[in-house]
Amino acid sequence: MSPPRLREILRRAQAGLATPSRTPRTAVVLGRLLGSAFLICFLTGLYSHFLQNPLPWMVFPTRPVWLYQVAQGTHIVTGIVCLPLLLGKLYTVFPALFQSPPVRSLPHLLERASIAVFVSASIVEIAIGLLNTYQFYALFPFSFRRVHYVLSFLIIGSLLLHIAIKLPVIVRFWRRARPPAASGGDDDRSDTSRRGFFVTIAVAAGSLVLFTAGQSIPALRPFTLFAPRLPGTGPQGLPVNHTAASAGVVGSASAEDWTLTVRHGDSTASFTRAALAALPQTEAVIPLACVEGWSQSARWRGVRLRDLVDRVGAPEHATVRVRSLQERSAYTVMIMPREFVRDDNTLVALELDGRTLDLDHGFPARIICPARPGVLQTKWLTSIEVLA
Repeated sequence: MSPPRLREILRRAQAGLATPSRTPRTAVVLGRLLGSAFLICFLTGLYSHFLQNPLPWMVFPTRPVWLYQVAQGTHIVTGIVCLPLLLGKLYTVFPALFQSPPVRSLPHLLERASIAVFVSASIVEIAIGLLNTYQFYALFPFSFRRVHYVLSFLIIGSLLLHIAIKLPVIVRFWRRARPPAASGGDDDRSDTSRRGFFVTIAVAAGSLVLFTAGQSIPALRPFTLFAPRLPGTGPQGLPVNHTAASAGVVGSASAEDWTLTVRHGDSTASFTRAALAALPQTEAVIPLACVEGWSQSARWRGVRLRDLVDRVGAPEHATVRVRSLQERSAYTVMIMPREFVRDDNTLVALELDGRTLDLDHGFPARIICPARPGVLQTKWLTSIEVLA
């Protein structure tokens, strides 16, 4: 096919795809909404990542106790909202795929490459994020956490590059153009088409939030249709991700000779469950908030962690290594930074909502800590080691 013939085909395709809702102004409006959603999702995702993998110099707030609950709920909600916004953005710029010639200059090549990387990485990121909320890890031939983390930087990097290249267009169409003195006919129909398009995007985004956000927003719980964990379900009315049976700890956690060992250098103290229950008890209402986005507050009762580590002479600024009876898990061992160790609401919990912990909730004892992910609230404790 000759180049002139190809250019004519592309020109006609572009003209045939033109609609009143496919305008630079529409693309800019959707772009800033999509960019804002991705930025919020990126920042809250980084917060969750570094809570689990902190750098040596990092110190995290322990108050309010629901901080992680809000942060991760926001992360999941904005991630879900990115889907209709991304599809809407693709719809508005779709005719640009038929430009002729396909590449006009180096900046144009960078523009097209950045949007290709952004879109492809975003689709993968959203898809695996949604699968993660349902714990479909068997579908991943890779480490979800590692890939999700790397893709987030790829998305933000390509987005920043695209914004830099398209900045003149963005500035030009950032504000609504001044309306003409009188309108009618085609102008009215164009305005109606654009309004209808934005209403469709808003309804799609709002519906997704309404039917999923109840897993972390109590007011929306009656509408929770698609959340992976329904609040109020599970043992003792609190959901669980992994049962004692799936963790392979039913026998060891139920053993009558179970003890919790607390160690600092040569100083060691061992506690049976009865011995822990005989120590001064603290009660705290703390949400169990998981990386999948669901959360639920509960009333926990147990021994303050700081009281236990003080019995073996722990330094004021020491971190601790907590070990679970669960084996062959990425979370068998958990490192807790000093700010959480010394928090008055960090407990070796023995009771949940006034009753002995259910086996699936970590019996005989588990860690409960404010403002940390659920995967770090180690269940089925076996030892706590004070680190220098």
